[in-house]
Amino acid sequence: MADDRRVLLMVEDDPGLQRQMRWSFDHFNVVFATDRESAIAQLRRHEPDVVTLDLGLPPSTDTPTEGFKALEEILALAPSTKIIAVTGQSDRANAIKAIGMGAYDFFTKPFEADVLGLAIERALRVAELERENRRLSQFQVSSALSGLLTRDPGMLKVCRQIERLAPTAATVLLLGDSGTGKELLARALHELSPRKAKRFVAINCAAIPDQLLESELFGYEKGAFTGAHAQTPGRIELADGGTLFLDEIGDLPASLQAKLLRFLQERVIERVGGRRDIPVDVRVVCATHRNLRDLIRAGEFREDLFYRLSELVLTIPPLRERTGDATLLAHAFVQRYCQQNRRSKLTLREDALNAIANHDWPGNVRELENCLKRAVIMAEGNSITAADLGLGASEDPQMFNLRRVRDEAEKQVVLKVMARVDHNIARAAELLGVSRPTLYDLLNRFGMR
Repeated sequence: MADDRRVLLMVEDDPGLQRQMRWSFDHFNVVFATDRESAIAQLRRHEPDVVTLDLGLPPSTDTPTEGFKALEEILALAPSTKIIAVTGQSDRANAIKAIGMGAYDFFTKPFEADVLGLAIERALRVAELERENRRLSQFQVSSALSGLLTRDPGMLKVCRQIERLAPTAATVLLLGDSGTGKELLARALHELSPRKAKRFVAINCAAIPDQLLESELFGYEKGAFTGAHAQTPGRIELADGGTLFLDEIGDLPASLQAKLLRFLQERVIERVGGRRDIPVDVRVVCATHRNLRDLIRAGEFREDLFYRLSELVLTIPPLRERTGDATLLAHAFVQRYCQQNRRSKLTLREDALNAIANHDWPGNVRELENCLKRAVIMAEGNSITAADLGLGASEDPQMFNLRRVRDEAEKQVVLKVMARVDHNIARAAELLGVSRPTLYDLLNRFGMR
């Protein structure tokens, strides 16, 4: 029958103490190890939350050398394991050293089983709380980024950077083409930050006329202009304590750039028609698809504002550079829009997948989503074809045969190396890391002799 008791690993070479410990802690599934090697083996097998470790282990039981080595190895393999170091009465200095190395607690021999039992229970409780905290943290991360589906290494790197930057107060500039998911990542920065309980306020600097943008951002006082019948806070003020997302910051009018720079420097705003400075605590995240350095050279964007906004810059790769993401997202969009439109399950035909994989998607994920939404609605059968997508059949489908892919890659490398060494066989074989007979075989196979 399975043993449901919690595992307790005790590293102790004294048979008498082993018997005492087994009897005293019979409410645990006690596993013993007598030296460093067996301790590591038992750790790998049982993955205990708590380990009691006698520092005086064979072959040198009179010194703590083996015990310290075991401590280091256990923490390297299982950093979250709680280790209770056990020493002799005169080894207090070594016990303190063990704590400095990462042990959770220490006890000296001889010890009272009840007192040691309390320490073990406390260590188990701490381990359980830490495990639950890690589980909840992983859930929060996945929830905040749940709208982003990717397997591309470049995009996964961006996601990891978002997770690292979220707890900070740094201003973040997101660069990327339209439709790459800049606002989604900005919201993830907010949701993973200590400010998540406050508001996330977004404003598109290109979507609001210049004459209205200042009052939208900074608010206005009653009577500031015709139609200003009441005091109205702006978007920056509404985001106090939370996150302000300035989308398309590259389109911010020159007349407002100086005022935004003052806010970023002083963290105070002044409403239109007002005379009073209003302090605002807000984290600023910006995004643009434009090249701000080109705008600076053209005199359309302030250089000092650029440096204020770009404390940390993340570049989001376009969909065409995210290997495999187009077809991955396509399957997800088909499933989503089938559910939304109460359609039976639709599948993507091979010609549709080829068309999706080979299309450049200048509109990125937004274009892909709209394309699949239209195809789900308009498809007549139980599958989606390239014609339903409106992309046309792909004339150059991707090669999925590994042998063909490998042969083509080898051929291209051999061609480059032979050109580099001016057809010197010995030098080419050396650069390629193969023997001369192997290189001759490759040249024969590719018709390059």
